[in-house]
Amino acid sequence: MVSQLEEIDSLEVLVINDNELDPISRYPPDVTAIGNLLHIALASPEGPPQNRGECIKEVKMDQICCGSHGISLMITATKGDQKRTILFDTGPEESGWERNVSRLRADISQVEVIMLSHWHRDHSGGMLRAVEMINEGRKAVNKTSPVTVDLQPDRPDYRGFLGPTGIISLEADPTFNEVEKAGGVVVKNAQGHTVLDNMFYISGEIPRVTEYEIGLRRAMRFVNEQDKWIEDTLIKDERYLMVNLKERGLVVFTGCGHAGVVNTCKNGITNGNGVPIYAAMGGFHLADAEAPTIENSVRDLKDLGIKLLFPGHCSGWRAKYEIEKQMPGCLAPSTVGTKFTFV
Repeated sequence: MVSQLEEIDSLEVLVINDNELDPISRYPPDVTAIGNLLHIALASPEGPPQNRGECIKEVKMDQICCGSHGISLMITATKGDQKRTILFDTGPEESGWERNVSRLRADISQVEVIMLSHWHRDHSGGMLRAVEMINEGRKAVNKTSPVTVDLQPDRPDYRGFLGPTGIISLEADPTFNEVEKAGGVVVKNAQGHTVLDNMFYISGEIPRVTEYEIGLRRAMRFVNEQDKWIEDTLIKDERYLMVNLKERGLVVFTGCGHAGVVNTCKNGITNGNGVPIYAAMGGFHLADAEAPTIENSVRDLKDLGIKLLFPGHCSGWRAKYEIEKQMPGCLAPSTVGTKFTFV
């Protein structure tokens, strides 16, 4: 249990990277979100276009973010007059992260900690450029301390999966030395702990308690010392991020949900001293799941009393459909370029 996790007054989440882009659809009435075409146009620093009568702004296509297979969330917690910001994952590649940060005009100088949910390239690929850009931003506003990078120490040499004709490798994650060379202060943590004035909790290994959440099928990892690939279904290095929002409950952020989104949420409640979960956001890893697993997952999330679900990244359209069917009004997909506010 995390007795030192502080209650926060409000929470802001900026989706820098996710699989899905949707600047048109509306969110449920209880969800405060900006990032649609109107907001993009009004945020433009340029004045009204010429020779268009009473037109006040123009939607420029080069100001719309781009989606890619991965996730990166800039999360700011506020308690009283204190604001603390953490970056949860860095998306799949550097140029995409840099492009979206630029288009969003995100104040990344506020980021104090980067947390990597687990070692998979679609979550770590933008890491080195993110470290560089955040440190550049911090120096520009006279913040001398470099960004801390909170990493699980069990870094695989390579990860991959068993395909129909053999093993398919993923790109290597950045190494600890590469992160340090880019300017990050590496902190290795395998156990659960709080950061940033105890406003955020970063978990340790997530216990597997459900029968149907069995990990990442056909997952493999390469071990240099043994010069061979070994089974890696459980992805034991996966961690979640959590805050305790005053008068609402816990908000849980999951990178991929390889441990199971229900397992993750149940462990969040345990570590949150029984406080109920208000919202869960991130990858639920149900895109390739069988129908019974999706149905069971949504049923159990509903039974946990969660009020809002923000599926993104690897959650899949079938899971979103099932959420809307079983939990109408609770679905608020995580879409790149959107800023969510929780109060």
